[in-house]
Amino acid sequence: MRKLAIGAALSGTLALAGLAAPAASAADAPDLTFAGVTVNKGKAVAVGTTATVTVPVSYTLTRPKDLVIDQEKNIQAVLLYRGTLRSADNELGPDAPPVCKTAATTDTTVTENCTEKVTVDPEEALFDASDATTWKAAGVYGHSDSVFSDDYLHSENDITMWGNLASVKVQRAARLTVNATPEPAVKGRTLTVKGSLTRADWEYGTYRGYQGVKVVLQFKADGGSYADVKGITSGTKGALSTTVKATRSGTYRFVFAGTATTAAKTSAGDHVTVK
Repeated sequence: MRKLAIGAALSGTLALAGLAAPAASAADAPDLTFAGVTVNKGKAVAVGTTATVTVPVSYTLTRPKDLVIDQEKNIQAVLLYRGTLRSADNELGPDAPPVCKTAATTDTTVTENCTEKVTVDPEEALFDASDATTWKAAGVYGHSDSVFSDDYLHSENDITMWGNLASVKVQRAARLTVNATPEPAVKGRTLTVKGSLTRADWEYGTYRGYQGVKVVLQFKADGGSYADVKGITSGTKGALSTTVKATRSGTYRFVFAGTATTAAKTSAGDHVTVK
């Protein structure tokens, strides 16, 4: 199983331990509570084929007052995972420690408001279409006792995780084009509006046609606002093609509402002058 990619600040504990490390027993596990976990402000995460996407995560952490989380020997964070904690199919983590500010204290506990950024590099972290699904959030606590020298290494690592704290959809980014011809058009004659709908293919690092889904053609007359004209279905390799009658000058565009696995997309507009 791949190890957690937490970044330099957290790697001293979790990168050594990984998800496969033995967890602390229930009796030894610290009394931590992760609450109010919100991923990407409740919105889906659209990921293309090359650009890294930064996903904000916020939550409240309540810990024992005498537990010092220094992000070296003791660390905490929120990770995203697909599958189960026992057998995760994939996981995503922050590249830097969370930023936490004290919100309340009692005689025995400290409550902090925490934020962090989970990074999604599609070339390193997303592998095929199965990653376009709902991911879950897990709170993580790690403790490491390690001794290193040039000739000696000893490391004891404990990981405790609390799963299914929140969820977020990871979707394949889409691209959508439009082209209306002829330009300029003669009033009353036929206009042909073509385009293509493609989406990210993480396995091969490219965009491929998305066939068999509904796309809506919209038109905005000069000085007006967009309105639906008709719906069409994408064809082979995501090809789009339809015809309309040229009545007045304005701008055409295609709108794709998205699916469970693929993000919504609106094309740029193509202006046509009608004479």
